[in-house]
Amino acid sequence: MTVVRIALAVPLMRCFDYLLPAPLRAVVGGRVTVPFGKRQATGIVVADNVTSEVDPAQLKAVSAVIDSDSLYPPSLWRILLWAADYYHHPLGEVLFHALPVLLRQGKPAEEAPLWQWVASETGLAAPPDTLKRAPKQQQALAMLQQQPLYRHQIGGESFTEAALQALRAKGLCDLQARPRAPVDWRTGFAIQGERLRLNTEQATAVGAIRSEDDRFAAWLLAGITGSGKTEVYLSVLENVLAAGRQALVMVPEIGLTPQTIARFRERFAAPVDVLHSALNDSERLAVWLRARRGETAIVIGTRSALFTPFARLGVVIIDEEHDSSYKQQEGWRYHARDLAIFRAREEAIPIVMGSATPALETLHNVQSGKYRQLILSKRAGNARQATQRLIDLKGAVLQGGLSPALVAAMRQHLAADNQVLLFLNRRGYSPTLLCHECGWIAECQRCDRYYTLHQQSRQLRCHHCDSQRPIPHQCPQCGSTHLVPVGVGTEQLEERLGELFPGVPLSRIDRDTTSRKGALEAQLAEVHRGGARILVGTQMLAKGHHFPDVTLVSLLDVDGALFSADFRSAERFAQLYTQVAGRAGRAGKQGEVLLQTHHPEHPLLLTLLQKGYNAFAADALNERRQVLLPPFTSHILFRAEDHDNQQAAQFLHQLRTLLSASPLADEQLWLMGPVPALQAKRSGRFRWQLLLQHPSRARLQRLMKASYPLIQTLPQARKVKWTLDVDPTEN
Repeated sequence: MTVVRIALAVPLMRCFDYLLPAPLRAVVGGRVTVPFGKRQATGIVVADNVTSEVDPAQLKAVSAVIDSDSLYPPSLWRILLWAADYYHHPLGEVLFHALPVLLRQGKPAEEAPLWQWVASETGLAAPPDTLKRAPKQQQALAMLQQQPLYRHQIGGESFTEAALQALRAKGLCDLQARPRAPVDWRTGFAIQGERLRLNTEQATAVGAIRSEDDRFAAWLLAGITGSGKTEVYLSVLENVLAAGRQALVMVPEIGLTPQTIARFRERFAAPVDVLHSALNDSERLAVWLRARRGETAIVIGTRSALFTPFARLGVVIIDEEHDSSYKQQEGWRYHARDLAIFRAREEAIPIVMGSATPALETLHNVQSGKYRQLILSKRAGNARQATQRLIDLKGAVLQGGLSPALVAAMRQHLAADNQVLLFLNRRGYSPTLLCHECGWIAECQRCDRYYTLHQQSRQLRCHHCDSQRPIPHQCPQCGSTHLVPVGVGTEQLEERLGELFPGVPLSRIDRDTTSRKGALEAQLAEVHRGGARILVGTQMLAKGHHFPDVTLVSLLDVDGALFSADFRSAERFAQLYTQVAGRAGRAGKQGEVLLQTHHPEHPLLLTLLQKGYNAFAADALNERRQVLLPPFTSHILFRAEDHDNQQAAQFLHQLRTLLSASPLADEQLWLMGPVPALQAKRSGRFRWQLLLQHPSRARLQRLMKASYPLIQTLPQARKVKWTLDVDPTEN
């Protein structure tokens, strides 16, 4: 018997050797069932015919082979092996992360057959008046006598499956499995729908990308908001799809871009699949299989769509490449943008990264020659740049967070039958509930953070651990019933706007109002009907939307972002401000952007308003170069959690000593910590961290690879929950 090496979905940095009894045949990248402890587990073969360090007499045997072919194309297999090594994460968890849930559970890598109701010979010969006393059965039989009926089509008919089951019991019809016919969209591919005329900058960008669409090239499409980046994507795809190749389009959050998805489907007579959280496990597997067989032309999805196998992948497009949601923050902490670039290089295809506010790391890669930049500096069509103005809040009397100057501007724009967008990145009614008598504040004991008041659901919710409790009737500290909300959330803002602007339609778009399926699409449809309307929302309104009638945009409360301890906060604020401001004046109408602040003299605000995002990015990169912060150095962050606020710090102290003593630790290695995390407590656990910094990414990787096996030997390693984050984006 040969020996095979198996990766299992367990949090261990090792694989396991098993005997492969004849006549079983296993393939690298295929799944097998193996005994693991007291259970049968699904594993993935990572090597065959290996020489095991374990005595063959002690090895267990593979129970069954599930796949005769690898589930991973060769390029994707290489990417996953590299990623497990780079991010120092268990290979088994990485390989299983890249599979749909049903495949992780050991289900066959094939779609369930389509079930079809078919009339029997007796049913075909039955006269029309056979079932006079059962009109539904009679109607169903009449249809089956004309043509078979697929099971999933019954919902559109006036009879139910019960009628068909009754016919089956009488021998008049039967239910048969029909294999799915292969689909080749290339034979009927066509470009359809409205094609916008490209301006000079757009045409230049499309020409440059098309000229190298048969080799790897990393393009940054840096275009201001409203400059027509989506039209460039579509024009690039015309060439790729016409050549019979497929495309992967990655977006930050699938719920934020229904308009974009609709444009892709309208432009191409070809199958477009969307991977999003609303799909069930069977639907996700179906998309995965269609892409693998080459039956879908375009797959649009969030970061996990990166691992979709393609038969003929021709291009990767990453929209809003700067967005923080491309970084996985739990479990395997990979960055989808960085892995997408690696995949494009392995597939020898171009990758296009679009953004109005490129990440500083991306701009640094442009400067160093790794990426090539294409610039769209003009708004598409006849849209004009919006005017921008600061409103000083010092001494102003606010109504629901609105200054008199902003209210007056809103009245002007609404009177002109235009729309107003108010951005407040704080959902709920109020961020704090306070006792007016003794000063008690409702606080989540598991996180040491204030509860957010949600008035409509009569709940206090923690937005950090998702715990919730009813609103108390009286103060638990002094017994007073005088509990008052402090601060403004989108729910309260909506209430006050109804009082200030009676009769003006209002749309609030945040996670609370769009949780139901189809709710976001319905809200956006209302907005696009036009006319005077007020839009209130969180970051969901900041990205990807085209609101032609919005002429006034205001950011209500941004001061907290100006004084954060996180060195990335300025970059994030600049990106958010630029994205939100870009919603104004996108269809020929003059737009206006008003920013409310108590700090109108803040240099970050002045740079953004007077010089724009590019000037900010140049200044920020220069500052980071001077103080040796990413992208000019590399970071690895260790996080540790405990319940007593002692063990985690002790573990990280032991880890610091271990790393400092390594032969690979030189004078350029900087260790910061252990220190409490910025959010020092979450879900009842105390959180500490240790940061490693070095100018050489390769040197830092070698240090980590040499030290990792020793970490598990530290006395506190098994007493705390600890994680490792390579290239962290959050502290």
